[in-house]
Amino acid sequence: MQTETKIGKKLYSVQESYWIFYHGIRTMKYLSSAKKNQDLDTKFIERIMLAVTEVNDCAICSYAHTKRALESGMSSEEIHNMLAGVMDDIPDDELAAVMFAQHYADTRGHPTEESWQRIVEIYGISRAKGILGSIRAIMIGNAYGIAWSSFFNRLRGRPDPRSSLMYEARMILGTVLIPISLIHALISNLFKKPIISF
Repeated sequence: MQTETKIGKKLYSVQESYWIFYHGIRTMKYLSSAKKNQDLDTKFIERIMLAVTEVNDCAICSYAHTKRALESGMSSEEIHNMLAGVMDDIPDDELAAVMFAQHYADTRGHPTEESWQRIVEIYGISRAKGILGSIRAIMIGNAYGIAWSSFFNRLRGRPDPRSSLMYEARMILGTVLIPISLIHALISNLFKKPIISF
């Protein structure tokens, strides 16, 4: 379901945001494990998150992750390039993951089975799950961040041309579904449902 497509990139609906949160919560533990076990370093995670944010065009996430990426040691030029969609500076061993992150965001959370299998082959299942957790964590930020930043920019007299006050109100009010999505995710984890399906 796609909404508010006046110009630029499409915004997420309340229904899509529910599922983005659900999937993100289900894989958050893999992101935490990947950090703890040093399967993914901070720069790698920030590259993934910047790639997703570039696709979704979330102003608040761009700001936050630019700061984190700089703190992780990434150069301002690389960050600028990534947010412009230029991937020239990405280390070769991270490129497949960053391209998968873009594919995941481009398909609105519905990557191809082949692309996921390729990530598992390249990185192994543990790192692949950490990569998926990173992508889904930033997708949560993007889905809700776009609406909130659009609303605050509207109050400052700089509305997002993709958005409308009605859209922003719907998304902000839609956050009441987050606890239901959280419970849904925890039950799915309890019953060991697959973390990704096609």
